[in-house]
Amino acid sequence: MRDPVSPFGAPATCFAPDSTTVSGNEDEGSCEVIIQKYGFRSELFNVTKPYITPAVHKERQQSNKNENLVTSDNQEASGSVGKVVSLCSPSCPGTHSVDQAGLELRNLPASASQVLGLKARATTASSANTFNKRKRCVAFNQGELDAMEYHTKIRELILDGSSQLIQEGLRSGFLYPLVGKQDGSSGRITLPLDACNLSELCEMAKHLPSLNEMELQTLQLMEDDMSVIELDLSSQIIENNSRFSRMITLMGQKYLLPPKSSFLLSDISCMQPLLNCSKTFDVIVIDPPWENKSVKRSNRYNSLSPQQIKQMPVPKLAAADCLIVTWVTNRQKHLCFVKEELYPSWSVEVVAEWYWVKITNSGEFVFPLDSPHKKPYECLVLGRVKENTTLSLRNADVRVPPVPDHKLIVSVPCVLHSHKPPLAEVLKDYIKPGGQCLELFARNLQPGWMSWGNEVLKFQHMDYFIALEARC
Repeated sequence: MRDPVSPFGAPATCFAPDSTTVSGNEDEGSCEVIIQKYGFRSELFNVTKPYITPAVHKERQQSNKNENLVTSDNQEASGSVGKVVSLCSPSCPGTHSVDQAGLELRNLPASASQVLGLKARATTASSANTFNKRKRCVAFNQGELDAMEYHTKIRELILDGSSQLIQEGLRSGFLYPLVGKQDGSSGRITLPLDACNLSELCEMAKHLPSLNEMELQTLQLMEDDMSVIELDLSSQIIENNSRFSRMITLMGQKYLLPPKSSFLLSDISCMQPLLNCSKTFDVIVIDPPWENKSVKRSNRYNSLSPQQIKQMPVPKLAAADCLIVTWVTNRQKHLCFVKEELYPSWSVEVVAEWYWVKITNSGEFVFPLDSPHKKPYECLVLGRVKENTTLSLRNADVRVPPVPDHKLIVSVPCVLHSHKPPLAEVLKDYIKPGGQCLELFARNLQPGWMSWGNEVLKFQHMDYFIALEARC
């Protein structure tokens, strides 16, 4: 089992590698309990090839055709699909691409026009008919131009910083070069069925009698009771106070809880138990369900508008000098909203932008760095709750290092949609010792953290884990 914490800031094979205990065999004598270890399924991090492979050499061979595509209404596009190239900024005279390793910048000949002409032809072997689509001229809108300008600013940082970490990963054996041609069909993974729709359970819980103030709104799982706990459907905080992982059952499905972890399974309308737990937090990580056309089409989850996100009770949950970390998609509209509207409304000052760079097991970017559609990186905006002068003087003896700007987290992504790398290890130096940690819109749990969301147990389902060695 690999160390779950690497220089790349992401888990290699384990997500909740800590132990859970089961009863031992008394007839065998000395072993009273057996400690069973579990690991997150390693094949879920088996990303051997980029999702889109840059076809640099083919682009060079077809550069004349690509140039004609801009100026000629009659030029047909090649039937093979290669990497689409785009202008990196309005003032840039050419286009850029990267080689197969995603590490070397190359210039390709291209028109200086800011308008790309696109034409596609579809054919089928069973029919002699050819369907021609009229060429569509696409002018970049302001959002796309802003995205290009932003990408130009951080491109060298992503390229140079990732290159250094990737080389270190190859030297250490964390990453490994591909040998021979990979068979795309061999990497197919059977994912666990979503037998328990957690968001629907949250909706059902709304119609149950609510807990009154006299009833406990927190259920504590103690270390002296190591049985598998069957939970009722309710909007209640569950705390695993044990030093070991615990197994629970909810609506017939088994989930694994990391040690010292807590969670509240609810949607945005039922956050009161979290507000009533008399805790404030020193770090709050937020992964909002941003509005997105792709997500809307796929119906993967319900999104929230920027104004709904703005209404989150973060100021009530944040301690003095709390570190706020928000995941942001590559839409400039969302990034500007977080920095210019969301954080100021929460009295949070932006202190840094970090980037999660996604690579394959061999160190290639999962998408071409200059892809106009999907980038191989995502942004995190970090901010601090503005200090109250009185509290600042009171806590002058507890200081943490300033958060550095432009830090990179480079890792192999999980194949599960929207599974982010855990940030506990990379944030620990910027949180006071013993600080309370909270993740909002979480889909998994972390040891020592409180997590909230309407799918907070999604990636804790036992089907995502395998049993490792057992010991006394």
